[in-house]
Order: sequence, then structure tokens, then C-alpha cells
Amino acid sequence: MIRFKNVTKTYPPDIVGLKNVNLHIRPGEFVSIVGQSGTGKTTLAKLLIADERPTRGQIIIGGWDISAIKPSEIPLLRRQIGVVFQDFKLLPKKTVYENVAFALEVCGASSRKIKSIVPQALKIVGLVDKADRYPRQISGGEQQRVVIARALVHRPKIIVADEPTGNLDSLNTREIIDLLKKINEFGTTVVLVTHNREVVNELHRRVITIDRGMIVSDQEEGKYVL
Repeated sequence: MIRFKNVTKTYPPDIVGLKNVNLHIRPGEFVSIVGQSGTGKTTLAKLLIADERPTRGQIIIGGWDISAIKPSEIPLLRRQIGVVFQDFKLLPKKTVYENVAFALEVCGASSRKIKSIVPQALKIVGLVDKADRYPRQISGGEQQRVVIARALVHRPKIIVADEPTGNLDSLNTREIIDLLKKINEFGTTVVLVTHNREVVNELHRRVITIDRGMIVSDQEEGKYVL
């Protein structure tokens, strides 16, 4: 599903984001990418969604080498990879329903398709009853669930969640992680990028630890030990 082959990412003048990273994530896995701030976790996430390009090496997703992806191809990639960030990036003047629908509208989806898919996505995240509310009228945890619903509308094969609970309290954090586990049970590969030790250690899933841009540990049902 996802392969990094000798991937290095450097930034001017000589800052190393990732160094010679080799990684294979299988279809349907739930993998946590962990490490301290500045170790390369977010760089890895940005490379996965083609927000950054590798300086050297190959990144292959579902047989597609995205290392030198054309700008015109990025929207197609993003339909296969749902993205969930720490900052919700919701449109404040659109309702919950409209925020989720917008992800389909920009891709030219028909109104019939939108009316079919958006309620399904809102049902998965438990927000059908909040469809007509605006972001300012719902909690932070609910806003993050809107983001997840928006990420699901293209039925992606992969969800990349970069610090999705960074702005949330412990209760909302647990709800978001439970939701990601539920999505994973549908067969979607989940890549969780986080520094939250408690979340990772309760998951009992594969844990990849990055330090100074390199993978220093890769454990099935591992723990965050740094």
C-alpha cells in the first residue's frame, strides 16, 4: 500500500527532515508514527500527501510512484488519501453539512451524489443532528469529526491524521481515536502522526518511532518509548 524507499528530505541550508527512510505500510493497517517535535513526523505526513517532495528516494502508494508527481495529479492522489490535521480548517460561514459537501463540490460531483454521500459521512462520525450548525456552534471535538467526515467523502483507501487530537481534551481525544479505529475496521489504512504517548500506548497497534529524521524503532503492537 505505502512504501518509502531510501527517502531523504532536506531543507535549505542543510536541515534534515528525513534521512534514508525505508518503510512499508500494508493495506488495512493502523500505524502510529511517533517522536518528539522536530524529529520528522510531519515531514513524513507531508510527503505522503505530496505536500512536499522527497530530495532523494521513492514514495509509492498503491503502485503509484508519487516521488515526482505532477501538480495536475495531486487532486487525484488526495481523493485516495483523506487528510485530518490538528487545525480544523473549516469554513466558518458554511454549515457542517456544507463544509463536508464542499469537498465534493470542488471535484465537480453532482448534487445527487452529494445528497447521497454527505449524510452517510455525517452518520459515520455521529453528526447528523448537527448538520445545520456552523463551526462556531459546535465543540472542538465535533469540529474534528466534521474534518474526518470531509476526509471520508471520497471513500479514501488511506487516512493520514497529523496530530488530530492536539487541540482536544482527554474525552474528545478518546472519541476521535475511537472514530479512527472504527474507520480502520471498515478496511481503511490509518496513519496516525502524534506525540501523544497515552493515545499510542492504549492502541496496541504498530508503532514507528522517528528520531532525528530516521526510523529508530518499528514494533507490532508497540509502545511509544522515547
